[in-house]
Amino acid sequence: MENFFLELKELNPQDIVELLDKRKSNTSSKKGEIWEITNEIKPIDLFCYLSTKYGDPNGILTLLKSDDSDNLIHWDWMLDSPKGLIHFQGHNFRTEVHVSGEIVESGLNKFDLISQIKSDFKSYGQGISITKKSLEKWTEFINPYYRIKSTIEQSFIKLNELNLNLEQDRMDLKTTQTQLEFEEVKQKWTETLQKYDFAVGQVFGLRAMLPVMAESFVNFLLFILAKPEVKINERLYQTTIRQPIDIRVQSLHLNCNGFSSNVDYTMEECKKFHTLMNERNDLLHGNVNINKQAFGSVYFDKKMPIFDEYEDFWEKSIGVSIRTMNIESIYDEYEVVKNFINYILSKLDIKIRPQIEHLLDTARLGFNEQTKRVGILFPPYLVDMRASFAKGKRAE
Repeated sequence: MENFFLELKELNPQDIVELLDKRKSNTSSKKGEIWEITNEIKPIDLFCYLSTKYGDPNGILTLLKSDDSDNLIHWDWMLDSPKGLIHFQGHNFRTEVHVSGEIVESGLNKFDLISQIKSDFKSYGQGISITKKSLEKWTEFINPYYRIKSTIEQSFIKLNELNLNLEQDRMDLKTTQTQLEFEEVKQKWTETLQKYDFAVGQVFGLRAMLPVMAESFVNFLLFILAKPEVKINERLYQTTIRQPIDIRVQSLHLNCNGFSSNVDYTMEECKKFHTLMNERNDLLHGNVNINKQAFGSVYFDKKMPIFDEYEDFWEKSIGVSIRTMNIESIYDEYEVVKNFINYILSKLDIKIRPQIEHLLDTARLGFNEQTKRVGILFPPYLVDMRASFAKGKRAE
């Protein structure tokens, strides 16, 4: 039976219905099995092989599925053999092969199927190649704007969960110092310091990422909307996206389709964003800026310090972090970035804007290298299913 799986016969829809009805009425039919294939045979190779040998998918599930990519089963072939139906199903995470009980009892197994089909590839190599070339090839990729935006949103959630209240936290520490024992005071100070250290870390990350979110938005527009003469010329495209951010923004209407008017960089939304970008550069490069990083003055008589004014423990520790990192302003900076993005979106044609916003809000996208198109290939959720059978029973 070394050629059993190479001698299967295609069925027309009427034959399939009749066989299924006959099988349903035959209560004494033997139980079958479901064989799962992942990458022992790559799904693209199996699809092209079956398509070349048997024509288009002929299964009931293919006929009944919706005409999009949001399906549990994307394609199926139902093929006949002397020992019953063999049903190939292309799922999201595997290929399932439903085989009859007679096939199982004959001693044939999944590895026989895989081995025989692979050996048959050479007989249909040219057809497989032609079929594969006829398909649209899309490359899935992560939307960088969406990833940065999601990370920022999660960081704000973590920051908000700290429930920072500068005045209340300061008063609580003062009360602690006068009413509790030393070890309890030490513990309270440690907990508060850790909370604000974590907050400073969150704010530092946010302050670094917010301008990147805006810049990734601009680069995303260039990637999606760039005019054909820019998109097909790799050197021109790379030169365009490497321009200073203000030049990229002001030339969007020149390099991209879909803009109803130019972006006016003198608008308040753009000016505030540009200031934010410059401050981010100081932060990332570790530039020394005394005016921004200063937190106090002290005089010295030789080695003897004379303070300009006295500060308490709070001011000398937590207060320094708050003032130099300016924790409270991070929410205003987020608004600056969102206002900048909304302003640029307002310059898009009213028919284009909803499509761009949909793409921006999608984590996983697809790119067709041949046509330079970007699309949403799948829904934003992952779905899988397996048939469930009582213990001791096999799939029919």
